[in-house]
Amino acid sequence: MEKEAKKEAFRKYLEGSGVLDALTKVFVALYEENDKPSSALEFIQQKLGGPTISEYEKLKAEKSDLQLKYEELSAAHNNILKELEELRVSVSTAPSNDTTTKQTANNEL
Repeated sequence: MEKEAKKEAFRKYLEGSGVLDALTKVFVALYEENDKPSSALEFIQQKLGGPTISEYEKLKAEKSDLQLKYEELSAAHNNILKELEELRVSVSTAPSNDTTTKQTANNEL
């Protein structure tokens, strides 16, 4: 009995959220097609607003390319941060000619 109650609750959920209407419309459109598509699944996906299989594959490849670019840029960014830190360390440990540098800077203004 509990199993039937769960099924009924799920059916009401699907009906209330519009899923049953959407699927019914898609199945009716497929039924009314004079020239049946070679892939019923792709037809249903397209009617529900999803990408076709070829579009999905293209998006997957694009995602992979973008992931590689991201990893390359992230590595370059980390290298630049490392170089910057090395420069900061070398400047802070270098002998100080502060007065000469300040005088030169003031003379240039």
